[in-house]
Amino acid sequence: MVDLRENALNILSEVLDGKNLVAKMIANDEDEDRAFVSMLVLTAFRKLVFIRKILKSLVVKKLSKQDLTTQAALVLGAVELLYMQTPNYAVINSYVNLVKKKKDKFAGGFVNAILRRIAQQKNVFLGKDTGEFFSQNFKTLLRKSYSAKEVHDIEKMSMLQPSLDITCISEESAKKLGGYKLPLGTVRLTVKGKINLLPDYNKGTWWVQDFSSSLAIKMLGEVKGKKVLELCAAPGGKTAQLLAGGAEVCCLDISEDRLKVLRENLVRLKMKPKEVICKEGVSFLEGTQDKYDIVVLDAPCSATGTIRRHPEIVHLKSEDDVVRQSALQKSFLDKVSSVLKKKGILLYCTCSLCKEEGEWQIQDFLEKNRQYELVNLENMVPEELAQIVTKEGFIRVLPQHLNKFGGADGFFIACLRKVGEDVF
Repeated sequence: MVDLRENALNILSEVLDGKNLVAKMIANDEDEDRAFVSMLVLTAFRKLVFIRKILKSLVVKKLSKQDLTTQAALVLGAVELLYMQTPNYAVINSYVNLVKKKKDKFAGGFVNAILRRIAQQKNVFLGKDTGEFFSQNFKTLLRKSYSAKEVHDIEKMSMLQPSLDITCISEESAKKLGGYKLPLGTVRLTVKGKINLLPDYNKGTWWVQDFSSSLAIKMLGEVKGKKVLELCAAPGGKTAQLLAGGAEVCCLDISEDRLKVLRENLVRLKMKPKEVICKEGVSFLEGTQDKYDIVVLDAPCSATGTIRRHPEIVHLKSEDDVVRQSALQKSFLDKVSSVLKKKGILLYCTCSLCKEEGEWQIQDFLEKNRQYELVNLENMVPEELAQIVTKEGFIRVLPQHLNKFGGADGFFIACLRKVGEDVF
């Protein structure tokens, strides 16, 4: 029999050790078990800052940073005792036995003592929970781009579990799925279930795609008949949007595993791009002679905008990650002009909250590349979403921008037109 708490313990330990991301590991669990393991681990990351404060107040001797098993057991036990409806004895006994199995009886006795004290003082601790989520390092990272109030609002909305958003190409399927339509057409479901059991899954008339991510291709307007190069294309949500709009698409990604997912998704959707290429993007740009009407660069980034569904990012990402990804984005931007026709469109987007990977990156590019002009996206957005358009004409989605609908992923979009010839 699968020990779900042991699975959760292994996941939390490895993620805290920087060896894996939660999504990769939970995907390996059986479907019927994923909900519990996912809820337990993701809640642990959303509450990690607060729980560490509780543990610090209870643990006299500082825990070794290398003893991730004991740390993870205490965090998961605290999550269940404080935020889930599991009986105290079941929680305590389970984690004590796990630590005894993985460590020794002394570590098990230590976990037993701490979890019992948390259970005894449950109401006291819950009364002190002010909804902290962001680590101090993550707050410092965001303060480079936003005011203290904006960071607070991002933190508050990011604590909410994300809804399931769907892009539909069939109005009939949209009605069957239920939920409600967000501005610009995304369907947000009010109930969750296995994706492959949702109505019309096998008909291929919809796909899962967060509202924010779906905006990028919508900013292009009419794409029918356009020759499009999509860089960093997997897992294929934007590819599907382009194909549904009648574009001729060449999609590229560095990962064969990710492209396998893209191909499988497009087969279900009964869509076929002109070409699927597995290659490092900058190398491809340097080597190809082809020219495109549109280049979509969904650039590699720190993914800090996805913290609603990947709360571990708050505790793992640093300024070094942003610097490294910004350099990679720049390497793409430096090469992309050679494949773009005159009057062609470069659509740049990232799922990052950091302006180094968004506004500042593109402003720097425009200063150094006078053959491009910024396309103001204000007219592509309905009045009810006016707050997502910056004064420059970029799209900047923050989690709180859709607060009345339950929030959104952080996202950045810029649309540039090539109006002059390259000068070398």
